[in-house]
Amino acid sequence: MTSETLTGAAEAPAPARARGHLASLLLLALTVTSASAVRVLFSPLQEAAKADLRLDDFQISLVQGLAASIPIALMAVPVGRMTDRGRRVWLLAAMAVLWSVGSVMTAYADGFAWLFVARMLSGVGAVCALPVAISLAADLSAPERRGRSLLLLTLGTMVGGASAFAIGGALFGALGETPVLGLAPWRGVQLIFGLVSAVLVLPLLPMREPARREVVKDAAALGPALRELWALRGFLLPLFLGQIGVVMADTAATVWAAPILTRDFGQQPAQFAGWMGLAILGSGLVGSVLGGFAADAGQKAKSSGGVLYGAAIVSVLAIPAALFPIMPSVAGFGWVLAALLLAGSACGLITTTALAVLVPNEIRGVCVATFLVVASVVGLGLAPTLVTLGSDALGGETHLALSLAITGVAVNVLSALGFLIATRTAPRRVGA
Repeated sequence: MTSETLTGAAEAPAPARARGHLASLLLLALTVTSASAVRVLFSPLQEAAKADLRLDDFQISLVQGLAASIPIALMAVPVGRMTDRGRRVWLLAAMAVLWSVGSVMTAYADGFAWLFVARMLSGVGAVCALPVAISLAADLSAPERRGRSLLLLTLGTMVGGASAFAIGGALFGALGETPVLGLAPWRGVQLIFGLVSAVLVLPLLPMREPARREVVKDAAALGPALRELWALRGFLLPLFLGQIGVVMADTAATVWAAPILTRDFGQQPAQFAGWMGLAILGSGLVGSVLGGFAADAGQKAKSSGGVLYGAAIVSVLAIPAALFPIMPSVAGFGWVLAALLLAGSACGLITTTALAVLVPNEIRGVCVATFLVVASVVGLGLAPTLVTLGSDALGGETHLALSLAITGVAVNVLSALGFLIATRTAPRRVGA
């Protein structure tokens, strides 16, 4: 594809094509929903899996953390380059196949090693699909509506996570001791989700590749692209710090909320699945709407960093919300957890919009991919294990809730500092 073709493709779509673009955005949101559901599903089931496979908290933290972060760290940049230069729809379909296979493999895991590999596939497919979906969604909408378009992807992520808890937990409770194809209930739930996710790959296949917008020049080779990113380090490094703090807080909360409810409050998945799914969905909806409109409103500020004003404010408010694990009641636990997830959802959408409007198209995919590498190693990889190391230092697995609260407060403080700095170091908007 030539630079002239790409430049010409930057023209606004005709009104007659708007409905087609909306349908494509909704399909992307459905795909992201499927990815998020498969990635999160193990969390409400992990206590059953832990008992079945005779694992400890440290092994669970590795399955939930490093199993996803290692392949993402290796694959995110190559996937980002393919996003910038290749056929993105086919690439997204390939990622969907990976996370579906990972879910099915999880259902048949017979020990720590098999489970680790299965979660690797689910994680790399689901998380590496994000830069592909963001790139496609950005090219399906004009810059001034991009925050609201990317809102659909964030909503898909939240709906997927909520479905993992609500539907996955309900299925687990409904199955009771009833095996599914000879599998234990937690395995049966994993199998069902994996098969449904595989079916949802099919609508992607006929989707048309959208024309790329805002391309200043042909996509650079990896070396020059990374040098262009390095030139933006004064902005990207604090922005990454801000969002990685959010990722760490949300990851730790999602991984360990269910075990704390089971151990400290005597709740079983069938008891907390419904309200926790609702908390995830509600906080995702409100946080995404808040983030989407805050990002678009922030673009009207004189400073290009205005797009991040909302993230700076919300990240400060998230600091006390990180105390949800030590609330004295299930109700308090749920409400404060919802507040934390709301803040995370808003910050994630605002950060995504900032990358979409402040980073040139030809390096946008590799930029998001580079962020995923850092976020996967630090956020996804270390956050669950950091909590278990903290509980060990405090006296053992019975101190999991206190360790999670301390970890959450610490990473949210770092997140707030990162966003505040990024508002002051943001580059000029692309095309401004």
